[in-house]
Amino acid sequence: MQNIDTATLLLIAATVVVTLIGFKDNAFFERYKFNIAAIKKGEKVRLLSSGFLHADVNHLLFNMLTLYFFAPVVVAYLGALLFVCIYLVALLCGSWLSFVFHKQEPYYSAIGSSGAVTGVLYAAILLNPSMSLYLFFVPIPIPAWLFGVGYLLYSIYGMVTKRDNIGHDAHFGGAIAGYVLTLFFAPSIFFDSLWIVGLLALPIALLFYLKQNNKI
Repeated sequence: MQNIDTATLLLIAATVVVTLIGFKDNAFFERYKFNIAAIKKGEKVRLLSSGFLHADVNHLLFNMLTLYFFAPVVVAYLGALLFVCIYLVALLCGSWLSFVFHKQEPYYSAIGSSGAVTGVLYAAILLNPSMSLYLFFVPIPIPAWLFGVGYLLYSIYGMVTKRDNIGHDAHFGGAIAGYVLTLFFAPSIFFDSLWIVGLLALPIALLFYLKQNNKI
């Protein structure tokens, strides 16, 4: 079992507690989930609070396990304070991008910490691009950077086709926040791993191109 810092434990604990309250109290769940109409009315707290709610146990476990495995990389390189900063800003940026893409859909709702977790994942890839990932359905390790690029491209595909209920825009917003903040906090990455900086920028540039040309 790997060492885990206090900041990561507190974020996981807070998310678990809020999620469990949401499971038992539907009024609480409805009051704090992401909802376009409510946010437009001034309930901005939902941009943050929705990131601590989850739909079910599997949703919660997937996000918290991902955070558990990648948070130590960010903490080791940047420290706990900047890690928490990346997590919370990525959460808010994910919610903000969801708002931008769905602002004409008053009934659109979303929950989950995926945006924040994706931000941490991208920070970890930038800080340690040589690390590998082991996925349940792939028997061999794959480079983290390959997973990162593929994940963003899949998110773009999901945003274009709109064939599922996954909040791809929140994932993308979180990834952008993690990317920008990590480069700001650790500019040496430009000199040490310029190739990964450019590679991870490609899907982000593609998203802005598609949005600018009304493709999504």
